[in-house]
Order: sequence, then structure tokens, then C-alpha cells
Amino acid sequence: MENHDNPAAAKRRARGRPRDWDDKTSQNTIKSLDRAMQVLEFISKRQGMALSAISEEMGQSASTVYRVLVTLEGRGLVEFDPEEQLWHIGPRAFTIGSRFLRRTSLVERARPIMRKLMEATGETANLGVEREGKVLFLSQVETHANIRAFFPPGTLSDMHSSGIGKTLLAQMEGERLARHLAGGLQAFTPHTIVTAEALQADLARIRARGFAFDDEERSIGMRCIAAPVFGIAGEVVAGISVSGPTSRLTPEQVAQLSQPVIAAAEALTQSIGGVVPPPPTGV
Repeated sequence: MENHDNPAAAKRRARGRPRDWDDKTSQNTIKSLDRAMQVLEFISKRQGMALSAISEEMGQSASTVYRVLVTLEGRGLVEFDPEEQLWHIGPRAFTIGSRFLRRTSLVERARPIMRKLMEATGETANLGVEREGKVLFLSQVETHANIRAFFPPGTLSDMHSSGIGKTLLAQMEGERLARHLAGGLQAFTPHTIVTAEALQADLARIRARGFAFDDEERSIGMRCIAAPVFGIAGEVVAGISVSGPTSRLTPEQVAQLSQPVIAAAEALTQSIGGVVPPPPTGV
């Protein structure tokens, strides 16, 4: 039924989306565009792929994939290396992704806080959020030291083996957390937590002390300390961390270095109008 009593609402709806905007059936899906987006996303996860490999792994005909690639190439979203005969993600994709980052003030407000954190600890500062079950790194301020961690914006990482990932998981409850644990936990190093029971115990410790510690769980020789950033309703919206080599970020320094990390997370929470929820009962 049309809303004759509220013409303003009807006008806003018409400007932004059609009447049947929530209908996701095939009649409202452009199949060729959907296929092109699948190819673009597939290539974005690799460092360069031949047409035959893309076609085989995606289960699409080479001619169909080629037409998609040529179309995307024309818009700068992918590019072709004629010497190696490989397709890569293109510069236009980065430009579009950068506009997503500018949509929110989180990255902008985090930069000065991350720079102060890097200067206070001498280690690389990182900002990440959860996207589709992974940690998406949004920003980084690198240390000036020769040996340092590097997570370029756009990098995706498994949550259970990441300091930021674990600090985000620690704030999740019930079915949401269960979904993250249901698919199994991949081992990246001998130190990776690979059982749900062990991870649950680690998440309880994270909630109690206010920060997460990645002890060579993703990469041998690298450690990370992370703390949560909260939104206006007290929900976790991001994680901020410092990461560095084991030679500098020793277990003995964890307690000391965790304090500026927690302070940076609280400062960013305040900067975006967020609210730090009270600590768990009994802590």
C-alpha cells in the first residue's frame, strides 16, 4: 500500500531506490554484472593470474572470462601484463576502495592517534575492522625501524590468528561468535590457536585484561598487541594495535606496551563519539 499520508517519505524512497528494492530475485539482478564482479573479486585475491587459470578455477568458459576482463580493463579495474601474460587488479579498483575509506571518519580520526601510538611504542600502529568474517586492515602508521610489520590497507587476515581479530572476537557473543568458530581454525604457525575451546579461553582473558596478544600466531617472528574501539552504543567497531618483531616486542614488555594501545583505543572511541562498555562482571 502506498504511503499517501507521508509524501516526503515516498519521495525519499523514490530518489534512492525503487518500490521493490528489497526484492533480490533474478528479475532485479544483472547477471552479466554479477559475473564481472565475481571475476574482479577473484583477481583481487591473487597476485596475477593467467586467463586459463581464472577460467578453470571459476568454472567459467575462457571466452566469457576474457570478455569480462577486457571490459574491466577498459575501466582500469584490472590490467594485463603482456610479458608474463597475467591479469592483475587495476589502479581504478584502489581509487574506488579509497573512496569507501573516506566515507567514514574512523580512518581520518584514527590517523593522529595512530601516529602518537607509533611514536610512544616505537612499533607499527594498525587499524582494522571485521568484514565478512575477516580482519580488514584500513590504515597503518609504520615505525621508522628497519625491521617492521607491514599490512597495507585492504589486507584481509583470519580473525583467530590476529591481534585485532581476537580483540574483535572477544566482544562477540552467542550465534555471531559461533559462526566465526564453525568453519574451523586454520594453523599458520605452531603457535596458532586451532581449537574452539582454546580460543574461547583466550577470548575470556582478552575481555578481562582489555587487550589481545598475538604471540607469533600468524607469522613467526612477529607479535601484536591490540585493543577494541567502540561505537556510540558500546558495540565494537574496530581494533587498534601495534605489531613488531619478537626481538623488540618481548613477552616481558607486553604489560607495559599494552597501556598505550588501550589508551589509543579509548581515545579513538571518544573521538568518534563511542562509549566504552563496563568491564565483565567479576573483573
